Amino acid sequence: QVQLVESGGGLVQAGGSLRLSCAASGRTFSSYGWFRQAPGKERSFVATISRVGSITSYADSVKGRFTISRDNDKNTVYLQMNSLKPEDTAVYYCTAALAGGKTDPLDYDYWGQGTQVTVSS
Repeated sequence: QVQLVESGGGLVQAGGSLRLSCAASGRTFSSYGWFRQAPGKERSFVATISRVGSITSYADSVKGRFTISRDNDKNTVYLQMNSLKPEDTAVYYCTAALAGGKTDPLDYDYWGQGTQVTVSS
């Protein structure tokens, strides 16, 4: 059974940092992604990383502030978030693709339950 379990969300002041983790089990995935959804908005791409070569891609809004990484031995992917802004407030979802996986949510096959990140001003 495939499971993606996120952790690490919480409340932080603007300018602060958080690290999200996503532990995967049940399958080997081609790539992982992080998406987020703020109240009243559509789910949007944040970052993605491939299994082979750890090739990364980021949304323009988080470039230079967020870093995605993975530990293949632990089947875990991380999202280090620095210089957080109130507009980063959202539920963050970990997702995994069996093949491919880029910026479209439809690229991904499995999703975690989400973790809330709240950035106060």
